[in-house]
Amino acid sequence: MLAVELKLEDAVKGIRPVDGEWRRRAREHLNNLAIPVGSLGRLLDIAEQLAAIKESLKPSVGKKVVVTMAGDHGVVEEGVSTCPREVTLQMVYNFVAGGAGINALAGAAGARVVVVDMGVAGDLKELVEQGKILSRKVDFGTRNMTRGPAMTRQQAVQALEAGIDIAGDLVREGAELLGTGDMGIGNTTPSSAVLAALSGLPVRQVTGRGTGIDDETLDRKVRVIERALAVNRPDPQDPVDVLAKVGGFEIGGIAGLILGAAYYRVPVVVDGFISTAGALLAKHIAPQCVDYMIAAHRSMEYGHRYMLEELGLQPLLDLNMRLGEGTGAALAMCIVEGAARVIREMLTFEEAGVARNKSREYAV
Repeated sequence: MLAVELKLEDAVKGIRPVDGEWRRRAREHLNNLAIPVGSLGRLLDIAEQLAAIKESLKPSVGKKVVVTMAGDHGVVEEGVSTCPREVTLQMVYNFVAGGAGINALAGAAGARVVVVDMGVAGDLKELVEQGKILSRKVDFGTRNMTRGPAMTRQQAVQALEAGIDIAGDLVREGAELLGTGDMGIGNTTPSSAVLAALSGLPVRQVTGRGTGIDDETLDRKVRVIERALAVNRPDPQDPVDVLAKVGGFEIGGIAGLILGAAYYRVPVVVDGFISTAGALLAKHIAPQCVDYMIAAHRSMEYGHRYMLEELGLQPLLDLNMRLGEGTGAALAMCIVEGAARVIREMLTFEEAGVARNKSREYAV
């Protein structure tokens, strides 16, 4: 894929809210389907959203792509994870081999998986040259955010613009539905830090166990995040500053992918905790991009509920998942395609020759 560079500020200027008139038209059509009104529940809400995004009463989302962004984190030096740093690199090879959770679930959804090296602390040139992954590497992992910013502001913008460009490339190749995914040992730590910085919530309230840390390690993780916030003092009114001070390269890439999806008017299914940290940053950069987001699932990571509340999104699934990679997004894509088929393929009362149901509209 050849990137067509789009600057962050130009992408933000080009994102417009979903057209309310298309929502109205979609709702009217859905209320005329030959079923008891509202009987397909939230599928109808998703169908309405898809129709409004695509500006069509026959939206198609058959060409699905999950983008799994990978990056390492200097903060793992502080002992915030049960896994060693090299697992990030090893998992990239597992993705390429087709042996990871995202491969299995994307296969079930009929989705392609695109793996992106945003900042893995290792050499992946061989996989890049073989065309098995994309490289938008900003650096070989972020710096330890307890000692200063995780990255420079320029690197934060670079990560965001990489995600925007990847979205554009995929849309030009025909992608109709995007999904976010992540891989990065220790990345629940910067994700919690991003949430705390943007929301003002106490660190302990938004910090979970990640890969399964014990109580002692959880306490350390909370202290590490508190120290990083105190040292860096990220500006909650400046999401790029938050990303630079306490974020991660893959988190920035995910935020950029979401911004790019909104710019190119393609729905994007947001995975779990790390992906939603990216979604929060995207919202604070361009609030109207939320119109294009679909929350895949509610993560077991405790802070995820606060992210979803701030975004105003209700997740499609609640399966006690916390793997990441884009696994929740892949599963949710099956539901999203079902919603698209409802509005695209079902007949109205008139078309089906069925007597009209007199129940109320599913939404007003």
